[in-house]
Amino acid sequence: MQWAIRRAMRALAAGLLAALLPLWAAAQGLLPGLTGTAGGAGERARTEHAQVQLLAHAPQGVAAGRTLWLGLRLEHEPGWHTYWLNPGDSGLPIELNWTLPAGVQAGAIQWPTPRKFPLGELANYGYDGTVLLPVPVQLPPDWQGARLPVQLHATWLICRRECVPEEATLRLELPTSAPLTQHAAAFEAAWAAAPRTLPQARAELRVDAEGLHVRATGLPADWRGQPLEFFPETGNLIAPGAAWTQRWDGEVWQATLPFNPYRSETAAQLAFVLARADEGHGPAPAGVRLQAKVQGDWPAVPAPEAVPAAAPAPSAAASSLSRPTGLGLGLALLGALVGGMILNLMPCVFPVLAIKVMAFQAHGADARAHRLGGLAYTAGVVLSFLALGGVLLALRSAGEAVGWGFQLQNPWMVAGLTVLFTFIALNLAGLFELRQLAPSSLAGLQLRHPLADAFLTGVLATAVASPCTAPFMGASLGLAVTLPAAQALAVFGLLGLGMALPYLAASWWPGLARRLPRPGPWMETFRQAMAFPMLAAAVWLLWVLGQQSGIHGVAALLLLLLALTWVLWALGRRARGLAALGLLALLALGWSVGPAVVREAAAAAAPEPSRVDAVWAPWTPQRQAELLAAGRPVFVDFTAAWCVTCQVNKAAVLHDARVLRAAEEAGIALLRADWTRRDPAITEALAALGRSGVPVYVLHVPGRAPQVLTEVLSVGEVLAAFDGARR
Repeated sequence: MQWAIRRAMRALAAGLLAALLPLWAAAQGLLPGLTGTAGGAGERARTEHAQVQLLAHAPQGVAAGRTLWLGLRLEHEPGWHTYWLNPGDSGLPIELNWTLPAGVQAGAIQWPTPRKFPLGELANYGYDGTVLLPVPVQLPPDWQGARLPVQLHATWLICRRECVPEEATLRLELPTSAPLTQHAAAFEAAWAAAPRTLPQARAELRVDAEGLHVRATGLPADWRGQPLEFFPETGNLIAPGAAWTQRWDGEVWQATLPFNPYRSETAAQLAFVLARADEGHGPAPAGVRLQAKVQGDWPAVPAPEAVPAAAPAPSAAASSLSRPTGLGLGLALLGALVGGMILNLMPCVFPVLAIKVMAFQAHGADARAHRLGGLAYTAGVVLSFLALGGVLLALRSAGEAVGWGFQLQNPWMVAGLTVLFTFIALNLAGLFELRQLAPSSLAGLQLRHPLADAFLTGVLATAVASPCTAPFMGASLGLAVTLPAAQALAVFGLLGLGMALPYLAASWWPGLARRLPRPGPWMETFRQAMAFPMLAAAVWLLWVLGQQSGIHGVAALLLLLLALTWVLWALGRRARGLAALGLLALLALGWSVGPAVVREAAAAAAPEPSRVDAVWAPWTPQRQAELLAAGRPVFVDFTAAWCVTCQVNKAAVLHDARVLRAAEEAGIALLRADWTRRDPAITEALAALGRSGVPVYVLHVPGRAPQVLTEVLSVGEVLAAFDGARR
């Protein structure tokens, strides 16, 4: 009989290996670009609104002392555009950051001629359709190597009516054995689209109170009589979207361009590009680059107070919090205590509360065990909050833009908690026992040292509760990060005490112990049922990881969890051979697909937004300022994927049809600031509101102070705020 069982187990192991091997092979596709691509075409990356690829062109081969060309090819979605060297009224130019071997130098982008994108009274300069940005790369005379590894991290702002920051990391390996010419046509087209320098072309520039006067001669003959576009390489001088005049006088082209009313710069010499005005279809016509000294005296720059303020300055808001009164500190301490108590009602803490319920059942009516366990749990929670607060304060003092919940902005932490929650769930479900994973001397630690177990449960509760922000917590945490260290840690300590207080009080209430049901077979069923809240938490964390590392990161972690489950199952069956095979599979998957778990998802294709999500535009400080300057109210949802309270509010309130209809009727722009990954701009905006974590909901109305709503929203509260914005 035992022989038959062993044979069946071997067959099962073979079947598991046969199932995992194809998955392992397929998983190699989870890591696009880690090994690079040989030849002139690098890996592709798909972002939300564009597709990019790294290309190379070396007709004379990759050799010491020679110049080769690299280029980022960017294919925009229809209707979307990115920005030129000078983006115009708003926007940011594309940035290329190269990682090359020592001595290899990358030059500047050879910018193609841009086109103008009017937007009401504003205008931007940039590119749509498909554009290639070529960059010369010089190899040193003493360079040696069989291959040239190249890595590019590109960042850009892509806009339509709304703007989205995007990025991608691309890799390429170039062989030295042969010329690279497969993309010659693309590079030649890019060079042909670049502004030319004509020997006979001359320009004169003059400024006076009317604006910038331009006079150019020697331009292409077929341009005469045609309208031209003027693209200055220095930004913030002219008003790109304002009306301007131009005319031809024979072969002389003359124009007068109005100044930017909010300009903060002047120029003694100005380089600019002239190009034929186009209708916005296909590549922009190649232009002519000219440069000239600016004659005359620039009019005085407008004083800062002449510029209408679109929103309160963050520095002013932050400074108002840097000198708290005694009453302010007292209220912050009280808010931290009450907020910590309410934190137990947040969805983040539900899985850990299941463990605490199990602890109550295990101790039965033993009042002394309840009290000591309550004290140990409280110590674990309070000390963990103090540790998190200390790390947060240290990082902020070092100049890092972080806030409450910063640890879950790191995919390493999210993946680690996912593994931990899965491990606990499998243990609660009875798949294995802890004593089976450790020597007998260690296996009984949980029974011999229940206080240590309660303390560690408090640490775990803090880890999963910290991303949440309960009512009264937001203002207290926002004030805490501006206080001296001792006072700030007092706020964090009371926050932890508030969270542990309900359990501590229950552990010291004798009546509760007497009301507990007697131990019996039902406890095993209850224990197994508690596995499901843990698995639900693991699913939530996987979703959070998907926002950070993309679908490839989630798939890689699921493969690792599958192998881990195999190992734990085999150990629970005391099948060491199967456990060894599972451990080998776990190590192989960790080596091959593990990096995908924590790799940024900039190259992942974003899902199509739903109709409701499309109403919410991405938040940027510039977009908020533009809307407020135009007289339009703005409602900002500061959120993060790892914030469960944020997701509950989003589903129950922010996506409610009544809220969306009220925003449309009141002309309120809805912006969403996603803090799932670290974003210094969002951190600064939160600090300006006196907050250091999410969720935060704020309504900006031109001419009024920002109105911050409560952390746990209701439809009625939001509708009342929107109605007030109309008055």
